[in-house]
Amino acid sequence: MAVDAASQVLSGLRVLVVEDDPAIGRQLAKGLSRDGCIASLAGTGRQALAADVSDFVLLDLGLPDGDGLDVCIALRRRSRVPIIVVTARGAEATRIAALDAGADDYVLKPFGLGELTARMRAVLRRMGGGGPTVVGPLWIDVPARQVRVAGEPVTLTAREFDILACLAVEPGRVVSREEIFDRVWDEHWYSPRRVLDVHVAALRRKLGSPALIETVYGRGFRLADPGPA
Repeated sequence: MAVDAASQVLSGLRVLVVEDDPAIGRQLAKGLSRDGCIASLAGTGRQALAADVSDFVLLDLGLPDGDGLDVCIALRRRSRVPIIVVTARGAEATRIAALDAGADDYVLKPFGLGELTARMRAVLRRMGGGGPTVVGPLWIDVPARQVRVAGEPVTLTAREFDILACLAVEPGRVVSREEIFDRVWDEHWYSPRRVLDVHVAALRRKLGSPALIETVYGRGFRLADPGPA
C-alpha cells in the first residue's frame, strides 16, 4: 500500500529530462514512465528553455551549449518549477552552486531510479504537494509549520522546525550534517558546528521520543519510526 501511494504522487507528472546523452535520457524517461510520469527530453540548454511547461525538471549540468547552472538560474527566474540537478560533478562547491542557483536537490551520477524518484517525491512534499509527513507518532505539516506527537501539538523554535523539516523530506534517509547546514543555516553562519547537536538534543526532548531522530555515527541523522513503546 505504501509503495502504491508513493507511486501515485508522481502519476501524471510532466517531467522534463535535460540530458545531453541521448541513451541516458531515453533510459531515464522510460523509467519515469513506469512510475506514471509523462517524460519529455531536451538535449541542450536552449531546448530546455524553449520546452513546454513542465511540472518537474531533472537537469544535467554538462550541456553542449553552456553550463546547466545558467539554465537552472533562467528557469528559476521565470517559475517555481521543482528542479533536481542530476550530474556526475561531485565537488561540494558545485553542489552549493547548484543549490544557490535555485535547484531544490542534487543527485550524483550514477544513481538508482528508486533513489531519484524518492528525491522527487521528497521535493514535492517539501513544496506542499504531498500532504503531511507521518512517522510513527510524529505528524509534520511543513507548509503550515505544525508538529504533533500522538495528536498533541509541539512548539518548536524556527531553527528546530527547519532541522526537523529537513529530516522529514525523506524519512529513513540519512541526512548528512553538511546537508542540514546547507539547508537550515545561511551562508554567513559561522557558529561552532556542534550547535547542530544542541538543537537535535532539544528536538528529541520536545518530541518526547529520542529514538525518532536517530544518530548515524560518521554520517548524520535520520528520522525513523521507533515502533511500539
